[in-house]
Amino acid sequence: MSLKILQIVPAISLVYGGPSQMVRGFSAALARQGVNLTILTTDANGDIGQPPLDVPLDRPVCQQGYQVRYFRCSPSRRYKFSIDLLRWLWKNAPDYDIAHIHALFSPVTSAAAWVARQRGLPYILRPLGTLDPADLQKKKQLKQIYAALLEKGNIAGAAALHFTADREAEISDRFGAKTRDLVIPLGVSPPTKPETDPLDILKSHLPNLKFDRPWILFLSRIEPKKGLDLLIPALEKLLSEGLEFQFILTGSNPQDPEYEAGIQRQIAASPLANCTAIAGFVTGDLKAALLRRADLFVLPSYYENFGIAVAEAMVAGTAVAISDRVHICDRVGESESGWVGACDVESVAGMLKSALENPEECKRRGSNARACAIEHYSWDAIARQTVAAYQSILEACNSKLGNGK
Repeated sequence: MSLKILQIVPAISLVYGGPSQMVRGFSAALARQGVNLTILTTDANGDIGQPPLDVPLDRPVCQQGYQVRYFRCSPSRRYKFSIDLLRWLWKNAPDYDIAHIHALFSPVTSAAAWVARQRGLPYILRPLGTLDPADLQKKKQLKQIYAALLEKGNIAGAAALHFTADREAEISDRFGAKTRDLVIPLGVSPPTKPETDPLDILKSHLPNLKFDRPWILFLSRIEPKKGLDLLIPALEKLLSEGLEFQFILTGSNPQDPEYEAGIQRQIAASPLANCTAIAGFVTGDLKAALLRRADLFVLPSYYENFGIAVAEAMVAGTAVAISDRVHICDRVGESESGWVGACDVESVAGMLKSALENPEECKRRGSNARACAIEHYSWDAIARQTVAAYQSILEACNSKLGNGK
């Protein structure tokens, strides 16, 4: 009999970026392993004025071998909460083997963990970096109260915590709870070759791109933790030293559009304005073309539990320059897939300068990056590892029941 698994996530709209979107690739890979899988999520599609997703509600929507059940955000879209989702979970939890819950400090997933516990459904929590001490400093007092009321009990009652890198597991705060830790990375798929010539795609979407110089690509959510306050002055420093490059800024932030607009204004008033293309949120063929064409991908984040965009760049064969607080950094360093540096302007500038001044080395590291990503971040390999973890958890739960615990 196949495993029946629930994946519970606050939202999977494209506007929320990698952490939400990865659940789709994860679920498709698990389905290929024979798992009977359903995603429970909301119709959230941005937090400031955007209409909800135009999707059927509270009925199965078939995807690549799995199902999605969307529920209306109610009473608040801002926090992606859904009473209907929780009612469905309460009623149907006994029909499933495990719930895999993605995100902490999110009302709907916090409540889902409580429901699972009450209904005797074993659950795994994936923190998405929310237990990183740096992230816990944001809204610190509110999170301390929230943890005391909800997340400490949820963590203590979890069958396991799912971390995506050893370093994430090492630094995460469990609020005193003892946990079983699973370290399973996220997966990526090589970008598909578009039917249209990638050069035509790039020129049609970004006509001012300069093709006679190396490309530096930032492709991530536009928010403070991503280190743009380090990257922009680092790039300005390189310009002042006479280095030429094309900088491409992609990404958006539907939850804080003012911050995104502020970054754009900063670049417009900078010497970078003449060598920067701002693409906004990208997906599909344009995203694939940018990843393949870029000479260097950069992400100097202050903290990043994994860095799915880094892995996407790697599998496209692009060398990466990242901070040592992006927890995929150990793998990048060991495999010589790019450059790893500290979270300061000098270090970021040094990484970029080394890549720009050594194009052949940059290409070599890009080749290493692709080989590393194919070996370690294949969705099918990750799915097999996850299925083994599910089976181990169920065996442990059944053993406890057999012992009367």
